[in-house]
Amino acid sequence: MICKTQDDINGMLLAGKLTAEALKYAESLIKPNISTLELDKLIEKYIIDRGAKPSFLHYEGYPASICASVNSYVVHGIPSKDVILKEGDIISIDVGVIINGYNGDAARTFPVGKISPDKERLIRVTKECFFEGIKNLAVGKKLGELSFAIQNHAESNGYSVVRELVGHGIGHNMHEAPEVPNYGLKTSGVRVKEGMCLAVEPMINMGERYVYVAEDGWGIITRDGKPSAHYENTVIVTSNGVLITTLQNEDFCI
Repeated sequence: MICKTQDDINGMLLAGKLTAEALKYAESLIKPNISTLELDKLIEKYIIDRGAKPSFLHYEGYPASICASVNSYVVHGIPSKDVILKEGDIISIDVGVIINGYNGDAARTFPVGKISPDKERLIRVTKECFFEGIKNLAVGKKLGELSFAIQNHAESNGYSVVRELVGHGIGHNMHEAPEVPNYGLKTSGVRVKEGMCLAVEPMINMGERYVYVAEDGWGIITRDGKPSAHYENTVIVTSNGVLITTLQNEDFCI
């Protein structure tokens, strides 16, 4: 576990700001008949044009700059010219940005045109899970209090929590200690310290929690074929609260 200095935090704030801007740009592109590969190339150019690098590109062999996960894909969907968005789809865009040696990481699930009320509710509750979690993230608390709150909110709304993937620490490296599960007991996990930087990322399924790995070795897909949603932000724990670095135009503590 790496607790950050003020200089580190300043670097993380810039990386987070660019990540948030890249996601906002991604949202503006999403429409029926665009391919996920086209999204990838446009967002990659957007990041590079701002003097940053897409941190996902070639990370552990990953072949793209974003993860584009449609409908039953939970995460790590590889962009493809053959995946064309259509009205009623939902797509999770996960973006990583690195600048001056610091990483930002965030994800959102977006509607493609008009979507069903069931999908709208899944997206909304997944976002709520994130905020319910960080209400329970504070110096001196166990990290499990965040994990429990996320799981409780998801399951009380009739959804399930993916357990094979978790959030993580972040800083000079995209993945650092500690792991940040979206499920678990209040008494589990490390004790939270000032200066911890975390990527908190609920992955919530409309159906059962079980998933499998796609043939490409990257994509994670719901076993029952039902939709999944993803909501992630990079956050910094301070003595005054939790600073969310990857919410555009929002510089505040919760």
